[in-house]
Amino acid sequence: MQPTFAIESAMDELGRKLGIDPFAIRRKNMLQDHDPVHSIWPAPHDAAMGSYGFDQCFDLVEKALVSGRGETKPEGEGWLEGTGIAAHAQDCAPPTEHRSEAHLTLQSDGTYHLAIGSCEFGNGIINAQRQVAASVLNTRAGNVTVDFADTDRTPYDTGTFGSTGTSVATLAVNKAADALKESLLDVASILTKVPASECRIENDHVQCGNRSITLRELHATSPFRDKLHVSRKAYNSPRSTAFMVHGFRIAVHRVTGEIRILQSVQAFDAGTILNPMQARGQVEGGIAQGIGTSLFERMVLDDTGAVINPTFRNYRIPAFADIPRSEIYFAVSCDRYGPLGAKPVGEAPIIPIAAALGNALADATGVRFNSLPFSADRIFAQLAEVKK
Repeated sequence: MQPTFAIESAMDELGRKLGIDPFAIRRKNMLQDHDPVHSIWPAPHDAAMGSYGFDQCFDLVEKALVSGRGETKPEGEGWLEGTGIAAHAQDCAPPTEHRSEAHLTLQSDGTYHLAIGSCEFGNGIINAQRQVAASVLNTRAGNVTVDFADTDRTPYDTGTFGSTGTSVATLAVNKAADALKESLLDVASILTKVPASECRIENDHVQCGNRSITLRELHATSPFRDKLHVSRKAYNSPRSTAFMVHGFRIAVHRVTGEIRILQSVQAFDAGTILNPMQARGQVEGGIAQGIGTSLFERMVLDDTGAVINPTFRNYRIPAFADIPRSEIYFAVSCDRYGPLGAKPVGEAPIIPIAAALGNALADATGVRFNSLPFSADRIFAQLAEVKK
């Protein structure tokens, strides 16, 4: 958030000095679909990004902000209105080696078991991994049981981070599911004496030409026990880039410094959306947290560096009523590196929030506020200083 706040504030200031619209100056300088993306593993090389929807994100936010939707500015001469945007491009894995491994097994009852080292911390990654495995194996997610984040039962994972649960760990699951599917079709081909090219998995059985064998039967009669279990690894290379643009339309009172959010819009390029409800929830949560850090949350230190408001009684976090309804859009893209074409959402939606609010505040008042939060007392004090 911090570098994006600085960079995106500077972009607006540069555009203002040059007489260039905030959207236009970013379109002139943003990462383009033909730009190379440098990767460091397994060997240094430049590769095109896996998918590109940055332009769609700008178009979606710009269209929404001029649509007339949202609330209207409160009546009264004291209210000013402003619009601000901010953009961000997020690498889908850390810039050092990140490895994850997935083990996938056909069980005797015809269901599947997945063992993966990544952990679930509220972003729905385990559900997404079950969905990916089920999609590849043409079954229901309920037919995939999971052990995760248990070092006695799961393979190694460098660590679960907000973004990489999709781009690394879930990619390992995707690769394991592809390998197990191929292995099961080979076994079914041998048992039915039908070419593997004519076999397909259909929920609880394998259809080979006119012959069908259940997964239970396949497990019980397979002469190759090792083909019922696969392990696959994934790394952070090549890694792709997720894109997002956030826009705010706000009203600010020139006397009291109060800010009211009239419209909030975020467009996100996450490639193929594995679970629309989960993805939307991630974006909404990031927006809420970003508004909290931008408008309310303030850590106060004394002269010795000690925090003097260490409890929630004195540290203001937003309540449900403080968070506006946001319009959320997803770009249409399919990533060639991610699982089933997906790129992660993770922590990224919070990143452009403070910058977009700061740019809207500067647009409304003509004054650049360089520190957070944009609390009413700080706005009042700085506007009063300008009037002097």
